[in-house]
Amino acid sequence: MWGAEVSYRTYQKRTAALASLVALAGSAVLMAAPVAHAEVVDVEYNCKTPIGDKSAVSPIDIKGVESGDGYKITMSWQKGVSSSPVELGKGAMTPSATIELGGADNGTLTVTGPANQEALPANTPIKINDLSGTYTPKKTGKVDFTAGVLTIKALGTVTTCTPGNDPGPSLTLDVTAAGGSASGGSGGGSDTGGSGGSGGELPQTGPLDSAVALGTLGGTVLLAGTAGVLWVTRRNQAVRR
Repeated sequence: MWGAEVSYRTYQKRTAALASLVALAGSAVLMAAPVAHAEVVDVEYNCKTPIGDKSAVSPIDIKGVESGDGYKITMSWQKGVSSSPVELGKGAMTPSATIELGGADNGTLTVTGPANQEALPANTPIKINDLSGTYTPKKTGKVDFTAGVLTIKALGTVTTCTPGNDPGPSLTLDVTAAGGSASGGSGGGSDTGGSGGSGGELPQTGPLDSAVALGTLGGTVLLAGTAGVLWVTRRNQAVRR
């Protein structure tokens, strides 16, 4: 009887250890699956202003966060790229920009933001607030997001700043098309600065989904192991009675 109890305890330990290892493996795969790559890129802006041409370099950061069927894309400037010869009062300057799409998709994404919330002194680099827009994937695959043209409207004037140093992408996302189009299919991307198209949730394919499947398998094995332990425990209690 004592030997049977030792074997039962050994079985419990082995079952628990195996279930833990499988669950950990599923979690590790989920954490390792890359879905995005971002880096700050220096962009040299050549600006056409009402008082002449100007240029400045600003590090650009672009981030993407999943939102419904698409992504909320946020573009940030770490330095000002233009200035005004006169003070710009609160709400006098409104910025917008385009982001060039590349890789699996193409076209442009328009990002916008609020007017300046504080007065901007004359002859001082204009601080651009974060600009954002919604990107809805039209293709499946890795999509690059690269800084495009910056437009500044102030006091009835328009200043356009164009990247002059052929910057690389600030963000790369691994996306799945809302309409289920495969990468390399027909039709190009377009300006997707609005809320994006509608569509039902479709099964996603790719490394991340394989990871989810493995994670689910780990959870299933864990449940199965727990069920086995409970069955053996009840069986052992029945024998003792």
